[in-house]
Amino acid sequence: MHLIDIGANLTNSRFNKDLDSVLERALQQGVQQQIVTGTDLESSRHAIQLSEQHPKILFATAGFHPHHAKDNTDQAWQALQALWQRPQVVAIGETGLDFNRNFSTPQQQLDSFERHLQAACEQALPLFLHERDAEDAFYELLSHYRPKLQGAAVLHCFTGSANWLKRLLELDIYYGITGWACDERRGLDLREAISLIPEQRLLIETDAPYLLPRDMRPKPKSSRNEPSYLPHIAQTVAHLRGESVAHIAAVTTRNCQRIFQI
Repeated sequence: MHLIDIGANLTNSRFNKDLDSVLERALQQGVQQQIVTGTDLESSRHAIQLSEQHPKILFATAGFHPHHAKDNTDQAWQALQALWQRPQVVAIGETGLDFNRNFSTPQQQLDSFERHLQAACEQALPLFLHERDAEDAFYELLSHYRPKLQGAAVLHCFTGSANWLKRLLELDIYYGITGWACDERRGLDLREAISLIPEQRLLIETDAPYLLPRDMRPKPKSSRNEPSYLPHIAQTVAHLRGESVAHIAAVTTRNCQRIFQI
């Protein structure tokens, strides 16, 4: 079985001591490739560095997460634009809006998100998107730029309802499904919506080290999520859609290869 994890935060300090072992465990579980998420200038550079060290296995995104929108200065933006020219970078982002915690102000987030959207109209790269508690503002900005975007738009770590999913389908969105789907408490809306995702729009990811699947048995000793747990997410998605794991693996791998050109 061939799987691709479209969102792994391997630059996180929780992977500093044993990244090689983490990558090996993932390969043993059929996770052949991973996209390392860049969330600011430093982590984007680090993601590229890891991709250079593990060619054809790791790839990178480069952007400013809404939490770090306040750091998206003119100087930092110029440096980020140079990173998109690197062959290891397969997407612009992570970018978007997060009005839940507001580590950057809403206006800073809106300005940074629009910068990324404008860049994606000029760069032949897909967008790697984030949205939390900001549906209307997110939709308004994305819908304005969507006709001009050169690449796909991937909403990573989708946790929304069926209504939000259907609304986004109008914008030709791809959906990244994480271990949130494995939580029968917080993930109820998502679990009910997963079957509505067209298979050509479906992707899977761990968002490691976050979002450890709650229903893993035996329960891992560590709370750290790993790319090697992606097959468990694939199994959950398959169950919720009434499809085989092999089909989910084939569909999501094919979608990922098409979108990110890997």
